[in-house]
Amino acid sequence: MPSTLVHVAVGGLVGAALLGRWFDARSVGVALVAAAVPDLDSFTSMLLPGSHRALLHTLLLPLVLAALVAYDTRIREPERSAIRGRWGARGVAVAWVGVAALLCGGIFPDLFTNGVNAFYPLHDAFYSISGRAEWSSTRGFVQTFVELRPASPPTTETLHYSTVVDPSPGAEPETVERVAPLASSGTELMLVVLGAGVVGGRLLSERLRGPAGEPAE
Repeated sequence: MPSTLVHVAVGGLVGAALLGRWFDARSVGVALVAAAVPDLDSFTSMLLPGSHRALLHTLLLPLVLAALVAYDTRIREPERSAIRGRWGARGVAVAWVGVAALLCGGIFPDLFTNGVNAFYPLHDAFYSISGRAEWSSTRGFVQTFVELRPASPPTTETLHYSTVVDPSPGAEPETVERVAPLASSGTELMLVVLGAGVVGGRLLSERLRGPAGEPAE
């Protein structure tokens, strides 16, 4: 499963792509933190069994946050907007990028790999968008992303995702192995390296340009 490092790397790519002229260490830091937030539910699984990949991986979380940002920045009067009042236009941009990083960096890598409880707590079921799509000379177009006869999806009562905090359901034996994944495949390692390279490169570029957009002396 994608590690928190992979989530942060994708969040950094989202920030680098969307922040535009607002890109700096603090603004991209918001994107990095937002991408890591969903993995915090790995700590809640010990108190609320099955909550990992559910409590903070639900698609309802970015939906609610997007609604709050939209209300505060688009519906409320500008002088009453909490985000505009404190951070101005920069705050609005960073808020939207934070929501995008949470969705694309924090939730999507898990949804497109092992699955998340996409509509928890309104609907307790884990869904995964994983499979393959290909064209065969004998079978034609073949895809396994959407099952025509889907089986009943697992729920928080029947599915447990192993984490370094909670490796297995119930009490852990003294000899239990705790594994904190960093990169579980070449693709994940590529994302980590790419994310670090893009964010680091942009930060260095902004620093060399100076505060006014001119080359630093």
